[in-house]
Amino acid sequence: MAQVQQNPTRMELTKLKKKLATARRGHKLLKDKRDELMRQFLILVRENRELRERVEAGIKACNSNFVLARASMSREALNIALMAPKQEVWLEGDTRNIMSVEVPKFSFRTRTQDANDIYPYGYAFTSADLDSAVKSIADILPDMLRLAECEKACQLMAAEIEKTRRRVNALEHVMIPQTEEGIRYITMKLDENERSSQVRLMKVKDMMLESAHHYKEKNGLE
Repeated sequence: MAQVQQNPTRMELTKLKKKLATARRGHKLLKDKRDELMRQFLILVRENRELRERVEAGIKACNSNFVLARASMSREALNIALMAPKQEVWLEGDTRNIMSVEVPKFSFRTRTQDANDIYPYGYAFTSADLDSAVKSIADILPDMLRLAECEKACQLMAAEIEKTRRRVNALEHVMIPQTEEGIRYITMKLDENERSSQVRLMKVKDMMLESAHHYKEKNGLE
């Protein structure tokens, strides 16, 4: 570690001690933040995996139903049945805060609250497989939105965890050791200066005593 030149004064020592206390407090807070971010991140990752499995299973079932509907209906009849959607959906976006990370939150509302108001065709010339396919799409919509929330939240939280980890490492391995080294250096210099001052004072005292002793001897001889 490169030695940082410090001005060996008591004022600088006090300044470094305050800096060290602040760095240690910040290091603890950042470690706590990193640990909580990791806990929240792991919860979201587990939820994301479950949602993805559920959404993929729903899309697979939906595709299977569409294939069966296409097999029992002509292409023209299928296109006409799905030409004009009946239900309308409005997507609304917001954010929520997780440990100072703004993650997205999606919600949606439909034109009507009737869950069966999703079929834009009559039942006389369509198959039940088409009904199942349309129903499957409507059922997986909430899970798809939640999956989008989780995946984006995981990306944002992973970036924040990495940034926090770098800050923790910088404090733990660079700033705090350098500050402690600076405190040791200044303390050593101040102690050395104090010892030098004591030696000089003792030397001056001895010289003064010796001078006074010779002065008394001289006066006695006279």
